[in-house]
Amino acid sequence: MKLLVLDTSTEWCSAALWLDGRIEARRELAGQRHSTLLLPMIDALLRESGIALHALDGIAYGAGPGSFTGLRIACAVTQGLAFGAELPVVGVSTLESVAAQADAERVLTVLDARMAEVYWAAYVRDGELWEAVSTPQLAAPETVTVPPAGAWVGAGNGFAALADALRPRLASRLVRIDDTLVPDAAAMAPLAARAFARGEAIDAAFAAPVYLRDKVALTVDERRARQKA
Repeated sequence: MKLLVLDTSTEWCSAALWLDGRIEARRELAGQRHSTLLLPMIDALLRESGIALHALDGIAYGAGPGSFTGLRIACAVTQGLAFGAELPVVGVSTLESVAAQADAERVLTVLDARMAEVYWAAYVRDGELWEAVSTPQLAAPETVTVPPAGAWVGAGNGFAALADALRPRLASRLVRIDDTLVPDAAAMAPLAARAFARGEAIDAAFAAPVYLRDKVALTVDERRARQKA
C-alpha cells in the first residue's frame, strides 16, 4: 500500500509517504506558512521517491482537532489532490497520532488549543489499534482527568503550554510526561495504513475537519460558562 499523509494542524507542517511499510517524511516549523510549504513538500517527497500521485492508493490527512485554519488547509489540499488523481481519502485523529508516538500502552494526550484551553483524550492500545476511553474534547485544562485504572503517560504540547494548570494536578497520576509531542504526518502514516486496510477510506468529497470548537468567536469566559452549564 502506498499513501500520502499530510498534517497542518499545529504550527508544524508535515508530509509523509507510506510505501508498503517504509516511511519517507518532511517536517518544518511553519508558523503561518503552511499553505506555501505544503505543496512543495509533497512534490519533493513524490519526486525523490520516484512515484507519481496517481500511482498511490490513497491520501490521509490530520483531521483534527487542531488549528481552525490549519485543518482547513490539510483537508482542502487532500481533496484537491485526491479529486485530480481519483484517490480515496481517510482522516486521522491528531490526538491519536500523539498517543502513537508516546511509546506506552495508556496515553493521556493533551494539545494546546489556544485561548487558555486544550484538546484532550485518553487512549488505550489494543494490539495495533487505539481505543479512546475518554473521547476527544475541547476543555479548560482544569477539567482534564486521568482515567482511574492503570499506568498512564502524558503526551502533547498542552503539558508545556498550560503547565501551571495541568502538571500540579496530574503529574502524580502519570508515569511520565512528554510535552514535546505534536501531531505529525510520519506518526499518522501507520494509523492511516491500518484505516485504509480496514476499509475506512471515503470519497474525497466527504472529507471534513474535526473542529470541536464550534464557534471560534466565543470568548474564554463564554466557553467556560458553557462547560459549567
